[in-house]
Amino acid sequence: MSDALVIIPTYNEIENIEAIIKKVFSLSANLNVLIVDDGSPDGTAQKVQELQNIYPEQLFLEQRKGKLGLGTAYIHGFKYAIAKDYQYVFEMDADFSHNPEDLVRLYRACKEDGADVAIGSRYATGVNVVNWPMKRVLMSYFAGKYVRFITGMPVADPTAGFKCYKIQVLKTIELDKIKFIGYAFQIEMKFKAWKYGFKVVEVPIIFTERERGKSKMSFKIFKEAFFGVISMKINSFFRTYQKGI
Repeated sequence: MSDALVIIPTYNEIENIEAIIKKVFSLSANLNVLIVDDGSPDGTAQKVQELQNIYPEQLFLEQRKGKLGLGTAYIHGFKYAIAKDYQYVFEMDADFSHNPEDLVRLYRACKEDGADVAIGSRYATGVNVVNWPMKRVLMSYFAGKYVRFITGMPVADPTAGFKCYKIQVLKTIELDKIKFIGYAFQIEMKFKAWKYGFKVVEVPIIFTERERGKSKMSFKIFKEAFFGVISMKINSFFRTYQKGI
């Protein structure tokens, strides 16, 4: 059994799901994959079930009823990973915007180099984004600057959704108390890991906009992140962060 689990939330990813799964299993690292599907009407879950016949010991599927949000999908996956005693847990998109080959680098950062959280960072060494319109690049880049200014968190890409966690981080963070469900979820998880004193590192990656399927980004998601950062910072003044509590 692998000690590492890649969690991939899906909603209508039939155009990408087979290719992304096969690519992960072609890597040199021994990784398992958990698909958390939110009732995709396009047959994503059914395709995963077909692939489970090929990868019965590596590929797992959790199906949920309805589109419940990115954050809750990952929390569902985190709880699964804790219950199954994995030691390293990844977040990754299904659409190839995250290069699966970078999973190996994130894995090594945690397993060999001492990181507790390894972030696949678009902005650690400048701006490494492909096929995004300039407006979106600027919005994402300056959103990161804004989050860093408000929180004080020394992370160049706080909204990144490509990460590896040591399991102790997920056991320490009170997952049921995570407030946000959209992209602010990514900020909140990094912020809490940092506040608890875990070692957070950034591994430079190149982010490529999806070629197939539709983006799930919306104004509501950005609004949650913008205002959520302020409330998250204020709330942090009224609690202590100690590992194991």
